[in-house]
Formats: sequence, C-alpha cells, structure tokens
Amino acid sequence: MQVEMPVGMDFDAFSEVPNYSVHYQYSQGNILHEVRETTLRELFGKYGDLLWMNGSHKYNVTNFIGELHDLLDIPGFSTFSDEMLDQLIGKLRKRGNSNATINRKMAALSKLLRKAFKMGDVYSLPEFKRQKEKAGRIRFLDREEEDLLFSEIRAHSELYYRFCLFLVDTGARLSEGLNLRWGDMHKDRVTFWVTKSGRSRSVPLTQRAAAAIAASDRRHAGPFAEIDQQRFRIAWHVAKDAVGFADDKDVVPHVLRHTCASRLVQGGIDIRRVQMWLGHQTLTMTMRYAHLASHDLDMCIPVLERAAS
Repeated sequence: MQVEMPVGMDFDAFSEVPNYSVHYQYSQGNILHEVRETTLRELFGKYGDLLWMNGSHKYNVTNFIGELHDLLDIPGFSTFSDEMLDQLIGKLRKRGNSNATINRKMAALSKLLRKAFKMGDVYSLPEFKRQKEKAGRIRFLDREEEDLLFSEIRAHSELYYRFCLFLVDTGARLSEGLNLRWGDMHKDRVTFWVTKSGRSRSVPLTQRAAAAIAASDRRHAGPFAEIDQQRFRIAWHVAKDAVGFADDKDVVPHVLRHTCASRLVQGGIDIRRVQMWLGHQTLTMTMRYAHLASHDLDMCIPVLERAAS
C-alpha cells in the first residue's frame, strides 16, 4: 500500500508510526514462532510443577518468584535483560536481603528462565553471577544440649522424640524424614528419594536411628508419615523455649542436620564422605563444616615446639 505525503512535509511530521519489537525464537523441534510477552507468574504457572517437587522448597520458591514478579517495574517481558536482573538485585538489597538470600532467589529465577528459554517463551537470558557470601556461624547441638532438648520433646510426644533421634543420626532434612516410606528401607540403611537436589542418596543407620524406625506404626505409609510438619515445629519451639533456647534463633529443626554433619567432621570423617552423606550437590556447601576438623592441625604443634626450642 502506498501513502502520499503532502508536498513540503517530511515523513516524521506526516504521521506518528508506532515502534514494534517482534522477536522470534526456535522452540523444541526447531519450529520458529513469535515470542509473546509473558510474566514470571505465568511462567511459574506453566513450569513450576515440572521444575520443583511439592514440599517446603517449592513453597519457598513460590514466594521467591511472586516477590520478584512484584519487584519488576514492568511485569511483562519477552526478553529478560541484564538491566532487569541488576534492578531486582538492587531492590532485594534495599529490602535487607543478604547475599545468601539473594543467591537462593536468583537460583530459582535462573532455573525458571532457563526452562522458559528452552521452550521458546523468552527471547534471551541475562548473565547470572553468584553473589559473594560471608561464611556464617553454624549452630549445632552438643550432647548435653541434645539430651536437654530431646527430653523436653519426649515429654510432649514419643513419636516426635524418635523422629528427632532419626534426624540427628542421619542428617536428613525435615521433609526427607517425613517423606520416608517403608519400602525405602533395606536392612541397616535408608534411601531418601525425595530430596532438595532431586538426587537420591542412601545412608546407613545407627542403632538408635534403626530403633526409632522399628518402633513406628506400620499401618502408616512410612515411619514418620503421620507427623504433621507444622505441629512438629510448634512442639519443637515450645520445647526449645522451655529449656532456655528461646532467644537462640538458630535452634530450629534444621540444627539437627548441622549437628550430624558437625559430628562427622569432628570425628575425623573426610569432607568428601560428609558431602555424600548429606547429599550436597557441591563440595562448597560441605566446606562450611571444614573448620571443625581442627584436630588435623594438632600435628603442627610438635613441629613448632621443636623450632622454638
């Protein structure tokens, strides 16, 4: 179609022409199609169930993606730029998020966007860079603290007490223990199939962990399947307050996993084996406990003593 312009009038003055930005992307099967505007909420609705299994981790991811959606100046996009990513990180910092918290939120965002890019829902991806994290204090229970806390929990519920014994001796996450099924046990070991990393792992059982399982009611799907997570957490905090840990924010159920890891390292187990026991995807996560292996440094003292004399 031809458009005639009045004599003496340039093109810009003749008409306002809207700017269009149309992107195309190859989806699976090498089919070229137009990338339409989408949002983080829409992408999570499409792929959330595929990327994350139901549980506490998915619950956290749901909140992360919802928060990031709300923080975007313009929720709709067809390409997610580095500038958009930088703005999100800046806003999270203003909210007081630590680098560790930002990294967890960015990991969820990266996983979602990579799936969307693969499926042809977004045109391009930003460059994700991990924020430098400070080494935080790791809280774990000594035997006296364990006895004190577990005794109070036992007074509330024998089942909760046995569950705590199992968690501290296996290093299992709360959700891993709750999702354990009778078929996941073979002789003196258990296999955790539903894990945060998505990778299964098997660990042997201590005598008291095996006894904690054996005392459970087999009419339920698993040894601890009858436990409601929220009720357990409430009972934990009641017991914690009763024994004088009310002001210690690190004494949460996850402290039992830290306690297991700390005891393995302090007992001389090498970091690689501890990594396998805990099911960490990277050795970096396990290295948080490396400082506890201070007994390895004892051999340095005689050398220094000889040099000094």
